[in-house]
Amino acid sequence: MKRDTHKPTGPSQRMLRVGELVRHALAGVFSRGEIEDPLLEGKVITVPEVRMTPDLKLANAYIMPLGGEGAEEIVAALNRHHRFIRGRVAPALDLKFAPDLKFFVDNTFDEFGKIDALLRSDRVQRDIHKDEDEE
Repeated sequence: MKRDTHKPTGPSQRMLRVGELVRHALAGVFSRGEIEDPLLEGKVITVPEVRMTPDLKLANAYIMPLGGEGAEEIVAALNRHHRFIRGRVAPALDLKFAPDLKFFVDNTFDEFGKIDALLRSDRVQRDIHKDEDEE
């Protein structure tokens, strides 16, 4: 009897669901301005994604301040306050243990910009128009 050795490559449904719960809870904490830090005062912080580890004990939160200015400093401030933030997020989660939080700068916007610039480049546009002319 041969066993199916195919393992899923992406996150499980539970990891995705818990990540989304954490993301919403973090957005609430940030929008209410619950963290007392002069660096964070008046900053609008978005949370595009939260990735959970398979054991759900660690949440890697990717953040981006509005405008993208001072992102590294804001991430450092959030990581300094991670225990306080965890205490604010925990009640919103229906989990046995609240995950530990780590914050990172979300670079997906930069990647989208690079891809968009590449697609708009003269070289790519020339190839696209060449294919249309052949039809």
